[in-house]
Amino acid sequence: QVQLVESGGGLVQTGGSLRLSCAASGSITSINAMGWYRQAPGKPRKTSDMVAEITSGDSANYAASVKGRFTISRDTAKNTLYLQMNSLKPEDSAVYYCAAGLRTPRGYEYDYWGQGTQVTVSS
Repeated sequence: QVQLVESGGGLVQTGGSLRLSCAASGSITSINAMGWYRQAPGKPRKTSDMVAEITSGDSANYAASVKGRFTISRDTAKNTLYLQMNSLKPEDSAVYYCAAGLRTPRGYEYDYWGQGTQVTVSS
């Protein structure tokens, strides 16, 4: 089992920045990929809501809508995943979830999810 705890969400104005953190604990060696997903109010979370993903080899993947504005990174010493979000837009408002799992030939498969952290961008 892997436990994930997100932090760093909040309210920010358009054009502002936030950094999300996700502290992982438990069976860390059982995973080789982590990512960030977001879920808009009233909508189910879908695979298309992927924001950014990163493997244990530091290979990163971003949604087109955030490329160039968001940066995913990880600190292996602290078992912590980060998402630096710059130039935020109102459409970035959502609950952001941290996910952990495996990168396989079939793609990313996430078995563990955090509780989510709210990001609200005001216009």
